[in-house]
Amino acid sequence: MPDLPDIPLHTNTVLVIDDEPDALRMAASMLEAAQITVFVANSGQKGLDVLARLTPDLILMDAVMPGLDGFETTVRIKQDPALVHVPVIFMTGLTESEHVVEAFEVGGVDYVRKPVNFRELLARVRLHMAHGRAVHASTASLDATGRMMMATDARGGLLWSTPLAEQLIARLSPGWDPRRMELPAELRSAVERLLARRDPTGASMRIERPNGSLELVVIAYYRNDEVLIRLNELNPQQDARRLHQQLRLTPREAEVMLWISYGKSNSDISDVLNISPRTVQKHLERIYEKMGVETRSAAAAIAIRVIGG
Repeated sequence: MPDLPDIPLHTNTVLVIDDEPDALRMAASMLEAAQITVFVANSGQKGLDVLARLTPDLILMDAVMPGLDGFETTVRIKQDPALVHVPVIFMTGLTESEHVVEAFEVGGVDYVRKPVNFRELLARVRLHMAHGRAVHASTASLDATGRMMMATDARGGLLWSTPLAEQLIARLSPGWDPRRMELPAELRSAVERLLARRDPTGASMRIERPNGSLELVVIAYYRNDEVLIRLNELNPQQDARRLHQQLRLTPREAEVMLWISYGKSNSDISDVLNISPRTVQKHLERIYEKMGVETRSAAAAIAIRVIGG
């Protein structure tokens, strides 16, 4: 197994944390045979020390260890924003259901029972490693475009959020800790009401605030239990004024661009501004020319940065 300074920048990497030497050796051999780079730690604290120097694609965690056990170690891992996206699979000989529940409650994505079936474990490692990378990449790309996005499960429980969304939620609910992976009560209640609708895709809801409002829009369902939700911080008068001044748009063009940045369709904008969809499109054509862009998404990205500034 390589020393830490020799880690490639991008490769399949797994950290195995287990206090049993035989378990460490067998897991490492199986993973290395599958062309996966392996790092090992024989205690929870040593695992945290390794994680201070590298970010693996996945962590295999023994549940029961002396000192810092796997549950507490995972809690500390998930408190680190740089590591929160890394999936943790528990390896446990425990059979009590409460221990399995605890593994998920502290942030684990899966568990396997000891003695480990290594073919099954390898399949789970590959699955969760690919999913973890996809979620992390999607979150980063959404944040780069200035989008405030989050994903919940079908019951409204928070799965992940972009950093910009976290900043917005923290402004609305001072003291909120994103590391707990729980939405503030007011926001959780709004999400639950949205998802209770017969066909929530495309549905929206506003939470009125003293200086504007927060809009939640259901964008799509992924797989069976992941809902993508966009957050819009709405202050139409102030935001339209910024677009008018900084992008040199006419007042009406600024209003159209404002609602584009909020993710609204031409039909929605037509209703809000009481103009025809064809007029909306004509305004958009002039907006694209003034902004030097060719697509709606490019114009929206610029507007989002102006409003956020």
